Amino acid sequence: MEPPMNSAASASRFLQRWLGADPARAGRLAAMAELSLSSIDFGAALEAEAAALPNGARLPMERAMRRLRNLLICAIIERDLSGRADLDEVVTAMSRFADFAVQSHLAELMAEMTAIHGVPIGAESGRPQQMMVLAMGKHGGGELNVSSDIDLIFVYPEDGDTQAGPGQRALSNHEFFVRLGKKLIAALSEITQDGFTFRVDMALRPNGKSGPLAASLNMVEDYLIVQGREWERYAWVKARAVTGDPEDIAALDAIVRPFVFRRYLDFGVIDAIRTMHAQIRAEVNRQERLHPERSHNVKLGRGGIREIEFLAQVFQLIRGGRDPALRERSTRKTLRLLAERELLPSDTVERLLDAYTFLRNLEHRLQYIEDAQTHTLPVSPEDRLAVARMMGLPDEATLLARLDEQRVFVAVQFDAIFADKAADKGEQAEPAAAFGPSVSDPENSGAIAQQLAGLGFDKPIDAAARLAATWQAPRLQTLPEASRNKLAALVNTALPQIATVVREAGLGSHAATLGRLLDFFEAIARRSAYLSLLTEYPHTLERVIRMINASGWAATFLTQHPILLDELLDDRGNAATEDLPLLAATLAGHLDAAAGDTERQLDILREAHHAQMFRLLALDLAGEFSVERLADHLSALADLIVHEVVQRAWLTIPKRHREVPRFAVIAYGKLGGKELGYVSDLDVIFLYDDDDQDAPGNYAKLAQRFITWMTTHTPAGILFDIDTALRPDGASGMLVSTVGAFERYQRSSAWIWEHQALTRARFCAGDAAIGARFEAIREEVLRQDRSGRERELREEVVKMRKRMHDAHPSLSERFDLKHNDGGMIDIEFIVQYLVLRHSYQHPQLTANKGNIALLRMCGELGLIDPALAQGAADAYRLMRKLQHQVRLQGQDNARVDPALVASHAERVVRLWHACFG
Repeated sequence: MEPPMNSAASASRFLQRWLGADPARAGRLAAMAELSLSSIDFGAALEAEAAALPNGARLPMERAMRRLRNLLICAIIERDLSGRADLDEVVTAMSRFADFAVQSHLAELMAEMTAIHGVPIGAESGRPQQMMVLAMGKHGGGELNVSSDIDLIFVYPEDGDTQAGPGQRALSNHEFFVRLGKKLIAALSEITQDGFTFRVDMALRPNGKSGPLAASLNMVEDYLIVQGREWERYAWVKARAVTGDPEDIAALDAIVRPFVFRRYLDFGVIDAIRTMHAQIRAEVNRQERLHPERSHNVKLGRGGIREIEFLAQVFQLIRGGRDPALRERSTRKTLRLLAERELLPSDTVERLLDAYTFLRNLEHRLQYIEDAQTHTLPVSPEDRLAVARMMGLPDEATLLARLDEQRVFVAVQFDAIFADKAADKGEQAEPAAAFGPSVSDPENSGAIAQQLAGLGFDKPIDAAARLAATWQAPRLQTLPEASRNKLAALVNTALPQIATVVREAGLGSHAATLGRLLDFFEAIARRSAYLSLLTEYPHTLERVIRMINASGWAATFLTQHPILLDELLDDRGNAATEDLPLLAATLAGHLDAAAGDTERQLDILREAHHAQMFRLLALDLAGEFSVERLADHLSALADLIVHEVVQRAWLTIPKRHREVPRFAVIAYGKLGGKELGYVSDLDVIFLYDDDDQDAPGNYAKLAQRFITWMTTHTPAGILFDIDTALRPDGASGMLVSTVGAFERYQRSSAWIWEHQALTRARFCAGDAAIGARFEAIREEVLRQDRSGRERELREEVVKMRKRMHDAHPSLSERFDLKHNDGGMIDIEFIVQYLVLRHSYQHPQLTANKGNIALLRMCGELGLIDPALAQGAADAYRLMRKLQHQVRLQGQDNARVDPALVASHAERVVRLWHACFG
């Protein structure tokens, strides 16, 4: 922006009148305007105003405060129009002064009231009571206008009575604080010969103008729970206590927070804000029709300041319950957070911030002319030219062009979020509704089946019957009518999409996909926010259909955790899929924010794990991952969760003897081999190395809490099932072991099968020094020379394999990928045998590189036939892929047509005979 083209005095008639009334004011103005507004000591400045009378008399606070206010406004005008103050300095100074004025007047008035009536005392607590003055709107957000009123709410902690002494008249606490509130309003807003300090608006209090002027905490809680409306959630986002006892303020916050910020993703707020915005726009349009000269409303008009505020706050109301950082009161800070959270593109946020700055600066310049609370361009051409030049622009035409440019951009962004998706369909012809009240009518069943057949459904009669059954389900019949209508619209929109998805994918079944979708809808039907999300973002519904068509397991997972719908809104999470440090930092930050609230931390861990797993699932279904790469990601994610659970669970041990535990989690099985799947258990053992007398008990508690944190069912589900059977002495052994005891056990007592398990073990999380010792023990055990006991080794491995085979007899003609002869367990046992047999000569075999790499290595070393090694490796890769595909379809037992794997299984059997005879 170019520097202003004229002086402050010539642009502001208010400033001219103020200076003209007393020439001596010029010096005081110059002195204040030389200072950064953020450095003003309002207490000292008020004292200077109060003592300014030449005869030594003092002005009462009300007059001194008004004079200070006028001086501050003029200093702001001077600094702003001379380019010495930016928007942040201006709005921060005004917000600080409003706080100061409220606090100063309230303190004086409270002293006067208690002198007459005594101190108000809480009936329950017996504590003296203080009034909480809540700043709302731009004042609450620290972004107050120069000529704005202030929106306040008065709250007191408890009902009771004042403790009246001799000569004092007792009042109820309610009456006391109502009177105090009235006096405060008068002190701030009554017009005297010095003007006013602030106009005060109390319309945002519970029950508005018809409600009591001051409300107790209990009254506020009852009101918000029973009567609180959606637009009030928007207003209370910015509520900030300017006065009050910290304990009482915390109690109020505990009441307000769950009302404003829902614990689930609340997309229903979009429609509520859309409705409120439409009402505001209708009133602005009416006023502009009645008064054409009141055009270009920079606050409430199309693309104005209010639309930017709505854009910022809709994300706060949707997500603030899960992300405390988004509870920020400032519009500008919130916009920057939206860029950081990748909820809006960074370039869009920068343009919105530019528009906000331009519009707020323009709004101030409109108000500088007469110190009037106006948001529209002035009528006279002279004043419009003055405003243009205050904006650093040459003329009115340039100003209007810049204004239109900013408002058009804001309006486009606003519409992208708030445009009514149903209305957008407008002229499009809708197909006849197949889902709704008429679906239950037997006379309509044939027509609905015919309609589904026309869409391409393979079993239209079955699909029609399923639609009817779902509509008649008790869960849907007891829904509010609005939710039923929204659900019916979603299903009717989904039906042609199902036909398209099945046709384009070339897999799946219309009936199966419809059934999964209806199961999902039944699960979320009572959460209108989820229905709103799918309505507001139609592309998300299509993504849901594609995902559940491709995977029955995905459908079940999404039905169990519908909060993951958020992950389908866009692709913002996909780029960060492999950025585990970022995920770790974000997760740690959220857990830190919930310190002391174990229940919330459990949910945070589950939500983060499920969200990341769901991102991986989306990429997996899109063909972005091989089975091996997916397993690497899932294993790394599990490592991260294990690490955080150890750290957080330790902090819940009340008598922990050290701040950082000398404790480690060792992973076995699929996690140890980095071959984790979507629903794999975690096989782990716990080691510690600590001589403190409290160590055994505390680490046993830590292990137990680790298991509890992982396995407890919360509203967000569970993390992992935990299996500790591989610890020394199995189920009869101690839950935690010292490193020394583990080493002795592995050297002298462990069974061959336990050494087999050790081939896939690794340090997972905890104390790195213990991890290094474990790895050294593992290397030593695996590299033992077993050449003299080769026969015994073979026999033990074969014996263990037979036990597993007998425990899982083949009762089907289909091939069990895991347990049948030539299956995956045969391959894993072969590799484990080869590692135990040959590691003393070939130490590289102890590397935990996975079965495929180890088979190839054994072939290259000449330990087995290279062709058989390659054949077994190929078989293992194929079987893991098939197992993964079967699991994605929701089948627990990985069985396939034998013809798919016959040649591969034959190669595995040949390698087995080569190794074991």
